[in-house]
Amino acid sequence: MDTITGHTDDVTPDTPDDFTPAERARGRALRRAQLPWALGGRLTGLALTLVLGLTPAGAALVSATGGWFGGSRTAEVLAGAAVLVVLGQAAQLPFGAGVRVVRARYGLVTQGWAGWALDVLRGLALALVLVLPLALGLFALTAWSPDRWWLPAAGAAALLTAALSFLHPLLIEPVFNRFTPMSDGPLRTSLLALAERDAVRVRDVLVADASRRTTALNAYVSGLGATRRIVAYDTLLSTAEPREVELVVAHELGHVKHRDVLTGTLLGAVGAAVAVGVLGLLSTWHPLLAAAGAAESADPRALPLLAACAALLGTLSGPAQCAVSRRIEARADRHALELTADAEQFIAMQRRLALVNVSDVDPPRVLELLFATHPSATRRIAAARAWQVAEQVAEQAAEQAAGRAADGPTNDPA
Repeated sequence: MDTITGHTDDVTPDTPDDFTPAERARGRALRRAQLPWALGGRLTGLALTLVLGLTPAGAALVSATGGWFGGSRTAEVLAGAAVLVVLGQAAQLPFGAGVRVVRARYGLVTQGWAGWALDVLRGLALALVLVLPLALGLFALTAWSPDRWWLPAAGAAALLTAALSFLHPLLIEPVFNRFTPMSDGPLRTSLLALAERDAVRVRDVLVADASRRTTALNAYVSGLGATRRIVAYDTLLSTAEPREVELVVAHELGHVKHRDVLTGTLLGAVGAAVAVGVLGLLSTWHPLLAAAGAAESADPRALPLLAACAALLGTLSGPAQCAVSRRIEARADRHALELTADAEQFIAMQRRLALVNVSDVDPPRVLELLFATHPSATRRIAAARAWQVAEQVAEQAAEQAAGRAADGPTNDPA
């Protein structure tokens, strides 16, 4: 583990005894079983978006659906955006169901199909609530200036990204989970004391009812400023030892301490602005417009083209975002170790998380580089052991230096 930055991508996993062959095989089998479904869903969604955006099919779809509601420009924008969202989610629905079936076989799903369907509808409704006003505002700007619409749109995208980061725990998280304040007791006291010792101000400690959906374990710190709170899954509280819960929360506090949420929000805002700028340039490229069957960027029939370009940009930037995420997560691991000085319990916690979540503890490197937002369990454990050794060496050096100082200066013979 890098002693300065805490990176784990370069740490070689060398802890074969932490997981039995059967435990490794179980995580590997789950990964192999669900990967075709997960990748299939991504590729199908991207392919559909590209087909609609780079052929006249998308333009025809926007015109047809807009015609059902009167055929006005506003009708085409709203109906076109809505049908793109619905079709995109519908195309990926069978693959999401396939992942769910696989995970259910491994005991990771506690929710029935009715509850899952309700969550799908909630997600669709939330997507429509977010996308439709954005589409309407976007095409109001393209009508104002087909060539320079992206300038104010870039600023608006940055501001919206920041606003959603602040409002996410208040408006979006409650759509999918119910949160209750953690009861007074030793664990709540210790978590608040941990945050206080870390000089991190949190509003409350909440418990999410994740058990109605999954057996997976997790905790996180969400929100900015007045909306910041520690959230623990009820599955974590009922499964892990209190010290392990503290270490999970210490990791999450590391994100706050290093301003990862704020930095992520700012980088996300900049990324959103840059993406809109790139979309602005692409929307003026006539070969693309002609392929999409749109006359100009102000034409509502260009909506599928913009969606396709945005999806392609997101896909291409994915591996770089994952690499940054893994480094951030490794730094938060190091923070947890420094805050608690408890490498052994940290390793126990990583082992418990990996086993309960049925993680592939040492996945193929190419998959880790392309898709993993966190270092693998074996890399995190190896990094924790490297930190532990480095601390022991530093302590021994300090003790030796103190001993030499206590002995006083020596007079060497001339």
